[in-house]
Amino acid sequence: MTDLWSPIIDHYYAGNLPLKNLLLTHSRLVAEKAAAIAKLHPELGADGDFVYQAGMLHDIGIFMTDAAPIHCYGTYHYICHGYLGAELLREAGLPAHALVAERHTGTGLTLKQIVERSLPVPHREMVPVSIEEQLVCFADKFFSKTRPEEEKTIQQAMRSLEKFGPEGIEKFRSWCETFL
Repeated sequence: MTDLWSPIIDHYYAGNLPLKNLLLTHSRLVAEKAAAIAKLHPELGADGDFVYQAGMLHDIGIFMTDAAPIHCYGTYHYICHGYLGAELLREAGLPAHALVAERHTGTGLTLKQIVERSLPVPHREMVPVSIEEQLVCFADKFFSKTRPEEEKTIQQAMRSLEKFGPEGIEKFRSWCETFL
């Protein structure tokens, strides 16, 4: 498996070692969980190598956000990190990885949610479509950046999705039935 993520992460995170270490820890756990699910369920037809790569890059945009407790000192609201990271990955020639980054927030953001909640993100559907996008999004719900080494239980992951509304919790439940 080619290591696409190291040069990209090194480029954007060279000046912030605490954030780089946090990003690498979180991303590795997400990538490993998503890839393990892909391997456990060959019937899904997921590309395990791509899942791992995308898991390592899904949060590439966090450095551009304002989240001081996790060493992010940018100017954007944290919810913007997905689409911001997607822009970086598109510029790097990784359009499929960009879709994973853009679509992993919550269980995905619908245009309806974005408009109704006046979210500071582009007005478009940002919901995981491919099985690889879904796997990374799902695995991400089990790991926070405030407690990076602790894997959440299913109940804890569902509680963290409450802010995205009942549709997010329902989608997560359906993923649990498919992926676990």
